[in-house]
Amino acid sequence: MSGPEVRIDQLTGGRVLIAPGRAGRPVQFESRGWTIGELGSCQFCEGSEAETPPELDADRPDGGEPDGPGWRTRAVPNLYPAAVPDDSGGDDDSGSTSAFSSPADPLLASARGGEPDMFVSRPAIGAHEVIINSARHVASLGELEPGELEAAVSAWRRRMMAHSEAAYVQLVLNQGPASGATVEHSHAQLGALNLVPAAIARERERFNSYREQTAGSSLLGEVLREEIRRGERLVAIDDEVALVCPWASRFAYEMRLIPRRPEPSFERDTVGAAMLGRALAALESVLGGPPQLNLWVKTAPRGVEHFHWHLDIAPALEARASFEMATGIDINNFSPERAANELREAIA
Repeated sequence: MSGPEVRIDQLTGGRVLIAPGRAGRPVQFESRGWTIGELGSCQFCEGSEAETPPELDADRPDGGEPDGPGWRTRAVPNLYPAAVPDDSGGDDDSGSTSAFSSPADPLLASARGGEPDMFVSRPAIGAHEVIINSARHVASLGELEPGELEAAVSAWRRRMMAHSEAAYVQLVLNQGPASGATVEHSHAQLGALNLVPAAIARERERFNSYREQTAGSSLLGEVLREEIRRGERLVAIDDEVALVCPWASRFAYEMRLIPRRPEPSFERDTVGAAMLGRALAALESVLGGPPQLNLWVKTAPRGVEHFHWHLDIAPALEARASFEMATGIDINNFSPERAANELREAIA
């Protein structure tokens, strides 16, 4: 690259500035000083079940009583929920399937000829869960053995399917203090929402628009096909999934895990755990230690037939600064082509 570029994310339409000239020294990116604590026990460890709310789900290969030891993964309600169950008897009018509008939007009231209330709100209805990825006290998802990681991903899918009535189910994982995590023990979080987030709705609209223009093609499927052909940002591929650094990567070493067969719902698919493990190991190799990172899944909203799930990983290497907050445009100082080249060399 000869200078900064504006790139458009094919899935969202969002703009990203790729500015490798700002990166400075190649050794700029490290683990940001994350010191993992001494192995011990915490409220998420096996044997500490009484310190959490009653479990919602657990994988116990040898059986055993709920809220006791002998589990591989375990799901419990979040003690500090961002969404709560509906206790109104089903009378909530918050607009459960709306992506860009809500009865709480003053512009809607104005459009109906009513007097707008600029400060109206609605309850955040849904569910918020913690999915503990291992009974062992591990701080990094990459510390899990292949079978343990597969069990963790299966638990994510199982809990997502348990909320099939929700308008949208968001699965996220924060690793390390720079990512927003407050508990060291590796865990994912699930939010079952009574609305479809605007970012998901925007992606779905672009999927639908592309499908109509191309007589049925998948937008992400076509992007992946071209990424495989070009090879510049392809990190790894097998018979089931591919791993790429997205064209409009917002973060240094951002990776996207994409199923090669367009499947709408992550929770109803079975592939990806092995490639996720390889991606985590490559990041650790390139960054010189267990990375602080954010991970999220984008899956089809309820009732949506045409979508293509993907799982994104973004190392937490730099904080968002004023420009990003002011404009909504991310500046990535590390080109995805360079990141993919380094990760390709490191991946097992």
